[in-house]
Amino acid sequence: MNRICELLGIKYPIFQGGMAWVSEANLAAAVSNAGGLGIISAMNANADIVRAEIRKCKTKTDKIFAVNIMLASPFADDVAQVVVEEGVRVVTTGAGMPSKYMEAWLDAGIKVIPVVASVAFAVRMEKLGACAVVAEGGESGGHIGEMNTMALVPQVCDAVNVPVIAAGGIADGRGFAAALMLGAEGIQCGTRFLVAEECVIHDNYKNKIIAAHDVDTIVTGKKLGHPVRALKNPFTRQFAALEKDATVTEQQINEYGTGALRKAAVEGDINGGCFMAGQSAGLVNKIQSAQEIIDDLMNSCAARIREVSTSNII
Repeated sequence: MNRICELLGIKYPIFQGGMAWVSEANLAAAVSNAGGLGIISAMNANADIVRAEIRKCKTKTDKIFAVNIMLASPFADDVAQVVVEEGVRVVTTGAGMPSKYMEAWLDAGIKVIPVVASVAFAVRMEKLGACAVVAEGGESGGHIGEMNTMALVPQVCDAVNVPVIAAGGIADGRGFAAALMLGAEGIQCGTRFLVAEECVIHDNYKNKIIAAHDVDTIVTGKKLGHPVRALKNPFTRQFAALEKDATVTEQQINEYGTGALRKAAVEGDINGGCFMAGQSAGLVNKIQSAQEIIDDLMNSCAARIREVSTSNII
């Protein structure tokens, strides 16, 4: 037990990342039942869809779970109200500043945990009333910031008094132990949970994660101002080529990328899908249940800490 476990009433300080087209009620409930914090991704879904996922999750678990709200979504205002109406107890946020929603969420007793990519953002979130922050490094999959986890996490820990959750490149107990040594009080994993038995993504997606090596991800979208890390495939290679072509407009690039994540997660389109994944994909080598993943993370983290504490290093 530590501050984040006590704050949220969870057994283990492990968050499952809020991933669009991936983090739905089945996975979130499984992670929460296993002792972590399951998270439903609101992505660009409208209020009715998000409400249905929340209610579905409640039928599958009596444990606490969260909703991740992508603040750049055109439905963010509506979803922000839905989490209040449905009695969601934890909200994580990304892709924007949650300032205009904070008062209503806090008044409703919602614990707000923004994902941050810089010290300044973390400090701002604490002042607004966030009960914790997720410091996410650029090793993570999906939308990423500039700083890497090893440098970002300790600086955020030094700058805020609320608990810090480390994210980005963490997929096993060694990464978990390292995050704790950096000052974090928990971790958030996305890529590792892509291969959970309860994750409903297409088998092609899971198989690509399992087959991935250390250098099999690529970052695209820098030209558009929102870099994204995903596995290398014909889609991402072409996306990168379009960004380098001065004759191609940003609108054309955006049109090329529209719907690519759905093609990966739902259709399993090997060539035309965007298979978002972090650099830790090379550490993920088998399909397991959410319970097995969390148990493995906890047990291997504890083992690594014991090894170091009994060694001659210190």
